[in-house]
Amino acid sequence: MIASVINAILIFMGSALGMVFKSRIKEEYSKAIVTGLGLCVLIIGIMSAIGTDNMLCVIICMVVGIIIGEALRIEDRLDNLGDRLKKRMMKDRDGGRFNEGFMGATLIFCVGSMAVMGSMEAGINQNYSIILSKSVIDCVTAITLAAALGVGVLFSGFAVLFYQGLLTLLAMWVGPVLPEAAVTEMSAVGGLLIIALAVNMLGLAGERKLRVGNMLPAVFLPIAYIPLVNWISGLFS
Repeated sequence: MIASVINAILIFMGSALGMVFKSRIKEEYSKAIVTGLGLCVLIIGIMSAIGTDNMLCVIICMVVGIIIGEALRIEDRLDNLGDRLKKRMMKDRDGGRFNEGFMGATLIFCVGSMAVMGSMEAGINQNYSIILSKSVIDCVTAITLAAALGVGVLFSGFAVLFYQGLLTLLAMWVGPVLPEAAVTEMSAVGGLLIIALAVNMLGLAGERKLRVGNMLPAVFLPIAYIPLVNWISGLFS
């Protein structure tokens, strides 16, 4: 848990710095930074996605995960959460980009191989090196994101604390029996979500942005898929 707390604190610090220097960054520079960051996010997503050892698992988990996410309307619920936070905390003109900053930063910081693998390592082996390295990267990312998108980025730190802390606690309980293949495919599916986020950041999807929030359940489905397929294969072997 301590590593996740440090991660959240560095996101808070980076977001604060970004908002302080926001007025000194021209709009065209902010747009350029977001575009450049989108390209970096795209590369991170590709690197995670190509790490898969079971493409069929990725495909099935994505399809089923999207169906679950659409049925639960996760994207709408996250947007509503952002709206409520905005109404309570924001009174100025920057509130218009609160949802974009909150959602975008949360997905960047929470969905990916470093968040999954780092939390697993912290929970199973008490190895915090991955999360601490991620924390430094997140801090730098938060500076640029907060400068461009505002205070919504800061609130993503709470999502990181909850998400990574929960994964760490779960890893302490189920990690020793969780197949290594499941962790690998979780990272690969997470990479696809990062790619989808990058597509939105770069404006490649046009006016109709990809509903990345509704894809979130797919990240966790390999935990069920890998043992299920192994069990079925064992019946016919």
